[in-house]
Amino acid sequence: MVVGAGIGGLAAAADLARRGARVTVLERAAAAGGKMRQLAPPGSAGIDAGPTVFTMRWIFEGLFADAGRSLGDALELVPASVLARHAWRAGGRLDLHADVARSAEAIGDFAGAADARGYREFVARAADIHRTLLAPFIAAERPSPAELVRRVGFARLDALWRTAPWRTMWGALGDHFRDPRLHQLFGRYATYCGCSPFLAPATLMLVAHVEQEGVWLVRGGMVRVARAIQALAEAQGAAFRFGAHVARIEAQGGRATGVTLADGERIAADAVLFNGDAGALAQGLLGGAARGAAAAVPRAARSLSAVTWCVRGEAAGFPLHHHNVFFAEDYAGEFEAVFRRRTIAAAPTVYLCAQDRGVGEVAPGTPERMLLLVNAPPDGDLRDMAPDLPDLAGRALALLRDCGLGLRLDGAVVTTPAGFDALLPGTGGALYGRASHGATGTFARPGAASRLAGLYCAGGSVHPGPGIPMAAMSGRLAAARILEDLSGRARRVVALPVPTA
Repeated sequence: MVVGAGIGGLAAAADLARRGARVTVLERAAAAGGKMRQLAPPGSAGIDAGPTVFTMRWIFEGLFADAGRSLGDALELVPASVLARHAWRAGGRLDLHADVARSAEAIGDFAGAADARGYREFVARAADIHRTLLAPFIAAERPSPAELVRRVGFARLDALWRTAPWRTMWGALGDHFRDPRLHQLFGRYATYCGCSPFLAPATLMLVAHVEQEGVWLVRGGMVRVARAIQALAEAQGAAFRFGAHVARIEAQGGRATGVTLADGERIAADAVLFNGDAGALAQGLLGGAARGAAAAVPRAARSLSAVTWCVRGEAAGFPLHHHNVFFAEDYAGEFEAVFRRRTIAAAPTVYLCAQDRGVGEVAPGTPERMLLLVNAPPDGDLRDMAPDLPDLAGRALALLRDCGLGLRLDGAVVTTPAGFDALLPGTGGALYGRASHGATGTFARPGAASRLAGLYCAGGSVHPGPGIPMAAMSGRLAAARILEDLSGRARRVVALPVPTA
C-alpha cells in the first residue's frame, strides 16, 4: 500500500506493481502529483504552482524502460537551450546556457576573462562531485558517513575529499568567481535543496552539473509528469483511490499492518509506503503507532518555504525566458532574514517562471501564465502571512521594476507558508524536508526503511533529497527495499543503475 500520490509514491507504485505486488495508492487530494499541482487564476488555464524544473531525465527513462515503455511516448519534452536568465538591480543581465562554451563566453562578456576561466573550473568541479556521489549516494540507500567511505572505496578517498562537505558552498564559490553577482547566481543552487548557500556544504555544487546535463520544458506543464507516471503505474496493475484521507497507520506486534481512513475504513497491508513529509510521522499526525518511525525535524532544521503568486498577466520591458531570476544586492541578508530572524528580506530574490515561453511564441502585450516565488521561513504552522502580502508583493514588484520588468499581480492566486503547511502537514510549509546544512546534514534524512518494520518512506524529505528526480529516485529505492524485505532474503544494499559517462 502507498499513502500519497506524489512523485515518490507514483514511482514506487509503478515499480511495485511491475514486480507483481498488489498495489493500492491512497491519496487525500482529487488528483496525483503532490507538490506538482496547478492553480488557475480567473480567466487563466492552469499554472504550475510547484516544481518547474525537469532534470535528470535518465531516472524517468529508466522507470519507463523497466516497464517496457518509452518516456518519449508519454511526455513531450523540449530541451531548454537557455537554462535561466538572470538580472540584478545593481546592473547586469546574464543568460546561463545549456552549452558550457556559450555560458563561458557570456560570463566573460559579463564579468571578465578570469571569471570565465573560473566558470569552466567550477563546471569541472561540479561534474567531479556528481561523478563521485552518483552511484554510492544518490542512487543507493542512505549511507552513514562511514558507509559512504566504504562505498566510494578507500582507493578513491581523494575524490570524496574533493566533495568538500566541511566547506560552505559560498566559501567554495570564492575559489572560482570574483564578481559577487556570480556568487549569487551559483550560490542559488543551494536553494534547489531548500538551503542557504552560507550554511550548505560545497557538495551541493553538484546541482550545477545536474542542470548542465540538461533541463527540459514539459509541454502541457509539469503536472503531465505526474499523470504520465500514474498511467504507467495503472498499466502495471496499480489501483488509485483519490479523496482517501489516511488518518492512522496501524501496527501490531511492532510491525505496520495497514491504515485507517478518516471515515473509519480499515485497510490491511503487508507493507505501507508513506509518501509524505517524514516529519509528520514523528509528530503523530499518522497516529501513535507510527510516531517513533522517523526522527522529528527541529524547527531550526527545516528547509526553505516560499510565498508564490500564480498570475496571468502582461510582462513589459524585459525579455523573459522560461526561467528567470532577479537579484537584489544583499544575498547574505536574505538568508539571515529567513533562517535567523524568521522573516522575508526587504528585497528578496524573485524567481519567475514564464510558463508559455520556450514551448511556444508569446506575442508582445499578450497575457501569459507566470509563477513568481520568494523564499520565506518555514513557520506556516505558527503564523499566517496574509496581512503582510500587499507589502511583500509591492517589494517584489519593485525589484522587478528596478531590473526592467513591469508586471502586475492582479487576480493572482497566492500561496504562503501556511498554505504549504496545509498542503504538506507537519512541515510548517518547508518545501524540501530537512535542510542539508553542515557537513552531515544530508545524512539526517531518513532512508526508505523507517524505524517501524513494514513502514517505508519516500518523497522529497527522504534520502536522496528534494526535487522531482530525487523524489522519484526515493520511490524506486523504497520499492526495491520493500521487495527485498518481503522476499525474506538476507538484507543487502539496495541500489539502482546509473548512466555511464
